[in-house]
Amino acid sequence: MPQPPLILASSSPYRRELLARLNIPFTCENPDIDESQNTGETTVDLVRRLATQKARRVADKHPAAIIIGADQVAMSGKEILAKPGNHASALQQLQQLGGKTVLFYTGLCVLNAASHNLQVDCITINVTFRSLDLDAINRYLLVEKPYNCAGSFKSEGYGITLIEKIQGHDMTALVGLPLIRLCAMLREEKYQLP
Repeated sequence: MPQPPLILASSSPYRRELLARLNIPFTCENPDIDESQNTGETTVDLVRRLATQKARRVADKHPAAIIIGADQVAMSGKEILAKPGNHASALQQLQQLGGKTVLFYTGLCVLNAASHNLQVDCITINVTFRSLDLDAINRYLLVEKPYNCAGSFKSEGYGITLIEKIQGHDMTALVGLPLIRLCAMLREEKYQLP
């Protein structure tokens, strides 16, 4: 019996690369939702809601598919870290993060559009930055150019040189798609993995 189509509700190249590691057929579709935080909404509730909204948006057009939605928010204290967009903003962001611990919350949703079964979770990773000097930050930014990444770094690239320690159960969550938890959710849907 053929497996249902698998769709990643994301335009993120990083999530696409992670899902491709599983060597299973899938397509990607941009869910195009409003990602604003609701008043009084916790970070955990925010990423869970956005991951679910993304999956539901794509499921509306694919009633026989299994849809994967994901969203991530990085927090330094009570401040949400935005994607810097340019060198100057990334430089400022990394200067503020030196010696601090940042929490990355990754919401994950698997929605079986045919059965309407919905699985939602939030995976948290703690990243402690080492003390960073201006020269080291500039060298890093000139090589990596992580201007579309919250926290202004890529742990899967040279950004690892900025880190003192990473704590969590699934390091792929830091990149934006927690593969260990995703595999468990897909198995729950009886999706055959290699």
